[in-house]
Amino acid sequence: MSQYLVLLRGINVGGKNIIKMADLKASFEAMGFANVRTYIQSGNVLLESAEKDKEALTARIEKDLSKQFNFQARVVVVSQKELAAIVKSAPEGFGQDDEKFRYDVIFLKEPLIPKEAMKSVSVREGVDTAHAGRQALYFSRLISRASQSYLTKIIGLPVYQGMTIRNWNTTTKLLVLMEGQNG
Repeated sequence: MSQYLVLLRGINVGGKNIIKMADLKASFEAMGFANVRTYIQSGNVLLESAEKDKEALTARIEKDLSKQFNFQARVVVVSQKELAAIVKSAPEGFGQDDEKFRYDVIFLKEPLIPKEAMKSVSVREGVDTAHAGRQALYFSRLISRASQSYLTKIIGLPVYQGMTIRNWNTTTKLLVLMEGQNG
């Protein structure tokens, strides 16, 4: 069995696509996944599956969730190994000064790759920084000037349909949860 993190896009945000985590968990269990757990309300699902083909897994999950919850589900599926690499490969100092900066990881839905995604990401000088990793983008913004950040501009772009954003604390906590399941 392989461990996966399934990141749902656009649920429980702004009163749209409201899904209770208990219902989401039950849905994944009904799909036959093992050790299903959810973390906070933003659509983070940890599970185990015998499926090795992430593309097939993603398509199956999106189809089943769309049918069950009556909205066009879009998910990013990340293996435990990939999540560990994303956390380990963060730029130097990323996530280290949470008194001064907000840190986010922008997870990309395949086939979108970091190099392509970065072409659409704007940063405001003195406020934002963005870095392309091997499997994700890393975005930080100055808390004192967060209202001037360009991160929100991404949401209106077509490329955003291939992304989902999680803050650094959530990202690292999800990895700890996955590693705990293994240990």
